[in-house]
Amino acid sequence: MKNTRRVFMMTLAAAGTSLSAIAQGQPRLSEKDPQAAGLGYVEDATKTDTKKFPKYASGQLCNNCVLYQGKASDALAGCAIFAGKQVVGKGWCNAWAKKAG
Repeated sequence: MKNTRRVFMMTLAAAGTSLSAIAQGQPRLSEKDPQAAGLGYVEDATKTDTKKFPKYASGQLCNNCVLYQGKASDALAGCAIFAGKQVVGKGWCNAWAKKAG
């Protein structure tokens, strides 16, 4: 039983490392990407067009959004909305939703 648990934990750790490596290989999302433009994605949240996207409030950043797939300290990470692309942690888009906690 202990051996099975050890193998499971090692497999889990290896899978996490592999996923992290895959995410780091993803291209950076461009503000000109049609989906990004449609959601008002900007790499610098302070440059959000508040007339077009009045939902934006100061302090809303990709890295404190529930959809951000990295740590708050990560400069770039995956996003559940923009599959296969990395977003800037200091960015913002109209899909922003506060991370619990």
